Amino acid sequence: MNVLKRCVFGLSLLSVAAVSVQCKNDKKMDTEKVAADQKALVTIDKSEYGTTAKGEKVESYKLKNQNGMEVDIITFGGRITDLKVPNKEGVSENVVIGFNSLAQYEKPNPFFGALIGRYGNRIAKGKFSLDGKEYQLAINNAPNALHGGPQGYFNVVWKADEVKSGETATLKLSYVSKDMEEGYPGTLKVFVTYTLTNDNQLEVLYEATTDKKTVVNLTQHSYFNLSGDFTKTILDHELTLNADKLVPVDATLIPTGKLDDVAGTPFDFRTPKLIGKDIAVKNEQLERGKGYDHCWVLNNPEKGKTIIAKVYHAASGRVMEMTTDEPGVQFYSGNFLDGTLPTPKGGTFAHRTGLCLETEHYPDSPNQKNFPTTVLNPGENYKTKTTFKFSVKK
Repeated sequence: MNVLKRCVFGLSLLSVAAVSVQCKNDKKMDTEKVAADQKALVTIDKSEYGTTAKGEKVESYKLKNQNGMEVDIITFGGRITDLKVPNKEGVSENVVIGFNSLAQYEKPNPFFGALIGRYGNRIAKGKFSLDGKEYQLAINNAPNALHGGPQGYFNVVWKADEVKSGETATLKLSYVSKDMEEGYPGTLKVFVTYTLTNDNQLEVLYEATTDKKTVVNLTQHSYFNLSGDFTKTILDHELTLNADKLVPVDATLIPTGKLDDVAGTPFDFRTPKLIGKDIAVKNEQLERGKGYDHCWVLNNPEKGKTIIAKVYHAASGRVMEMTTDEPGVQFYSGNFLDGTLPTPKGGTFAHRTGLCLETEHYPDSPNQKNFPTTVLNPGENYKTKTTFKFSVKK
């Protein structure tokens, strides 16, 4: 009997020990899970940004991940006002041009951080025809129409909905562009979704539907300076563009209709090259754009997966890579920044202190039969996505 009691007691001790070990393991697993969840957490926070001159409330949303990347977006123009990413020392700094007040964004400015529509880039003389009917747009870049007109999507307040899902944070903006707004036919329902991931990737998804045949070409117009120092130019940034051809332009920056090879020209960025290397050489196209202000025809065999553009800033170590399913990208080297617009920290944005890479269809496509179409019909869904991914190279 004593032997039996001792066996039972021993088994009880073993059971208690096993339970204790299991509890410790469960606790450890719970702790690791919490830590993993915290590591994966991407947040989104809403705050009031201001009120427009028309009395419309504007909100700001901060998307933030666990790797030091933050993106601030306001509902006025769907603008990215601040985008912080780490440098090679791990220090996060803002790398996009912007203002620190709504009043400044309401004043004329070169589309800092804005969503562009209904048609990104230029349309010759502000005219195009659909099914034999001619439409006249506002001329806001004489003699042409530019970026949707003087009251384009960059000047309206978008509706915002936020979604949190642990490893991503998503801000979905929507706007209804009425029939004949800025001269464009059809009521266009537009959705632009910004998504921040935990691997320092910002996705921009554009969607639209129309009730009448129209033209659509949406893009994002942020000015990047990977140095994080807006007193410096972007001429020391190294650029790679996966493009064999260029869309050359006339003296008013409207496409000639041709597609030129970039080989042997200052427009060849197929291998990494400093932006400042050829920007001042004698070249008719550079003279017309006062620098780089052209659309490149992308080599994009796996649309949305092929890296179409890469920017590298050696001093900071920052790298920005882009993918898109669009046929072109407009590279603009900040040629018209002239030192008249204020920076948030004092001073002004000087000549070429920011660069733009606007993924898009080619300029003036509604008037160019040989270019990919930008026509959207009722019942069709406009959908395109561009991704910006940031990393460091030490």
